[in-house]
Amino acid sequence: MAENPKVHPLRLADATRGVRHVFVRDLVLAARIGVHRYEQAGPQSVRINVDLTVAEGDGALDDRLENVVDYGQIVRGIKAIVAAGHINLVETLAERIAALGLADHRVEAARVRVEKLYVVTEAESVGVEIERFRPRG
Repeated sequence: MAENPKVHPLRLADATRGVRHVFVRDLVLAARIGVHRYEQAGPQSVRINVDLTVAEGDGALDDRLENVVDYGQIVRGIKAIVAAGHINLVETLAERIAALGLADHRVEAARVRVEKLYVVTEAESVGVEIERFRPRG
């Protein structure tokens, strides 16, 4: 059976090239988020985790910040998204954060987890985790 030339399997793991994971763990922010009236009365705590898969290029890092994906810039971007105004769904917040990461051409994949803290009495958190990939062309 001939392979379809238009189908390109996603290959993140490849022994012939390196990847780097840039991550932000357990970033807790006050966010205006939620669809329920009581959630719209004020901000609530969310915990955000981000893992960006970054293709390692052939160039040297030269110990210079501009040669890597800057996690500080990612944190500032997340804070700006949260500060921009009310968001109904944790899914929407996760999608915006993933888009922020994928805006850097070196990022091949973004995994984002957004958790609302203390919403369900019996659970520490509830939320969503998504993975988004840069289309291969």
